Amino acid sequence: MTTAFNYNHLIFLLNGVLWTLVLTAMAFVGGGILGFLVALGRIAPSRAVRLLTASYVQLIQGTPLLVIMFIIYFGLPTLGFSITPLFAAGISLTIYVSAYLGEIWRGCLESVPKAQWEAAECLALSRVQRMFKVILPQAIRIATPPTVGFSVQIVKNTSLASVVGFVELTRAGQLINNSIFEPFLIYLVVAALYFCLCFPLSAFSQRLERMGPRRRVEVQPAA
Repeated sequence: MTTAFNYNHLIFLLNGVLWTLVLTAMAFVGGGILGFLVALGRIAPSRAVRLLTASYVQLIQGTPLLVIMFIIYFGLPTLGFSITPLFAAGISLTIYVSAYLGEIWRGCLESVPKAQWEAAECLALSRVQRMFKVILPQAIRIATPPTVGFSVQIVKNTSLASVVGFVELTRAGQLINNSIFEPFLIYLVVAALYFCLCFPLSAFSQRLERMGPRRRVEVQPAA
């Protein structure tokens, strides 16, 4: 069977892989920072802050990522903002990821035994000190497996950036297919490349889950 698919096409796809990784990193870093603030807001002592962050999570989780991308890419220019495909995809994924990571991390923070919160309070630590010196070190160990697992979803969701014209792996495959029209072979290669990106993350996440929670660094109140 002859094919028009060649080395140059493969290089173009690998370049798409590179931009997929760039977009994934943007979404994970930006979504992680915003998601951490969401997680803190979800357990804040202020009821207004809790309601505000809960509403944000419900709104974003209830809205398809594709719709968010359309709002950013097509909506902001109508307000006078100049938007590039990379910026639109990055902002959209950041918003989307922040809602999910915020909920994942909120659950991890709340899973730290209540006795640890009380013990830290008995030591007369401020709320910030309790959070960063006692609660977060324990919550990070709990949060690592689901966070790594969710990163697989981030990689796969970058494929939606193709709808706003950003040339990542999926869009690169579409452009090649438009030129040589061999969809079965091209998308088989695209799928294989996505597998190479996602499988190590999935395997690492499963390994972390099998290891189970590590020993917690517990804080005991002074006698």
